[in-house]
Amino acid sequence: MILYVDYEHASTYLEPTNDWLLANRARISYMLQDITGHRCLLQRYTDVGADIVEELDIDAVFISGNGAPADAYDPHDLGGLIEIIRSGATPVFGLCGGFQLLGTALGAPLERIGPLRDEEADPYPDYEPGWRKEIGYAPVELVGDHPLLAGLERRPVVRHAHTWELKELPTGFVNLARTDVTEIQYAAHESLPLAGTQFHPEYWTDEHPAGRRLITNFCEWVGL
Repeated sequence: MILYVDYEHASTYLEPTNDWLLANRARISYMLQDITGHRCLLQRYTDVGADIVEELDIDAVFISGNGAPADAYDPHDLGGLIEIIRSGATPVFGLCGGFQLLGTALGAPLERIGPLRDEEADPYPDYEPGWRKEIGYAPVELVGDHPLLAGLERRPVVRHAHTWELKELPTGFVNLARTDVTEIQYAAHESLPLAGTQFHPEYWTDEHPAGRRLITNFCEWVGL
């Protein structure tokens, strides 16, 4: 069995316009089950800890993205998930906000990408106005040579939706992808089954299928 952790803060779901997000969590859990061939359990981050991994014999943990700011979260509610990450015993893949959580749990600093300059027009003023961001389907540049990059073209198109970024790699990680906006787009630990992307591979499409290949590579890398 695999575990898909809904890392979204409860306050986000209070907005009626965000019902689509919860529906997408269910859809993505089905997609992960189809890719891995393992049953996929969807759980809120507040209900996840080492006990559930042991009890259900979880083979891998996928952590969703999130829209709420990092300071909205009660550290106590994140303790179980952070324990899983820090142990390094269970494969973990972080998706956008999930990748940011993975990084900060291991000591990497998380900050906004930065403000737009006065002369810069904001292409997405309804999303984090005034801040530099990446939104929509756009390429990343793959760097290095790693099994997680197998079968991917050097500039695959993936979905972006972020205005925060890890400013440094966590200790023991290597960077596998970058853009001109965010240097750390995809990273993996050198010896532990931990990896994540700043972008959203789980939102692949028929037109832009690279995300599925990327998740498949992770599953093969950790032996699923």
